[in-house]
Amino acid sequence: MRISIQGGKASFHDIAAHQYFGNEIETVYRNSFKEICDDLQEGTVDYAVMAIENSIAGTILSNYGLIKKYDFKIIGEIQLRIEMNLIALKATAIKDLKVVRSHYMALLQCEQFLAQHPHIKIEEYHDTADSAKKIKEENEPFAAAIAGRMAADVYDMEVLAAGIETEKRNFTKFFILTKDKKHKVENPQKATLSFQLPNKVGALATLLSVVVNNGINLTKIQSIPILGRPDEYDFFVECEWTDYEDFRRSIAINSIVHELKILGEYKKGNTIYDYSQGRTIE
Repeated sequence: MRISIQGGKASFHDIAAHQYFGNEIETVYRNSFKEICDDLQEGTVDYAVMAIENSIAGTILSNYGLIKKYDFKIIGEIQLRIEMNLIALKATAIKDLKVVRSHYMALLQCEQFLAQHPHIKIEEYHDTADSAKKIKEENEPFAAAIAGRMAADVYDMEVLAAGIETEKRNFTKFFILTKDKKHKVENPQKATLSFQLPNKVGALATLLSVVVNNGINLTKIQSIPILGRPDEYDFFVECEWTDYEDFRRSIAINSIVHELKILGEYKKGNTIYDYSQGRTIE
């Protein structure tokens, strides 16, 4: 089984893919989310794993747009407990560092720590683990990466500071994607929908009343501006239920909204992996 991920070996996407699918997989490492979508669209991989939100840095809005644009189906989710670490070559001291690199989301998650070390230049890189790999391969004595502890283990580097994320309850949620429209998840508990609202007073309130009246738990609603159409938005909604028929009845919102699309029905991702502790937390 081939799984396309954004990032390299020992990245958080890599950990998420192996936690969801097991160890008997081949991970295809890509630098961007668009590249993993291209892999999936071209059929060179079976599935893709895509980060969608972080509890500190927020939602990756562009990824909702990619899922809709490529018409992929969400078939699952997984959450990871994220511990960020400052990683460098062995025998490196923080006071001697000149640059720190990482993915922009990781840098956002560590803003308070970085503000305490203004002498270190901040550089964005396409991936957390690959930023550590680059330092190791190019033997950069004055550079550090922000990445997970697994990256330090894989590339035989040193953790100069552990747990440098601003908020210690730091989680990232990943979607599992397929282009197979016939893929069916048994007994789904959750769904992601997209739609547009008519531009009239009370449209959102009417929609919410239909959802609430059918006993659906609306866990997230996100709006994204539609390119080239001022004051118009795509809405992305996540909802949960205990009775699937309640969810089916709630689809009556298609009489209220425009372009309703079910992006996926799947099981709620309750498994959270903590690599720093080497265990799965239920």
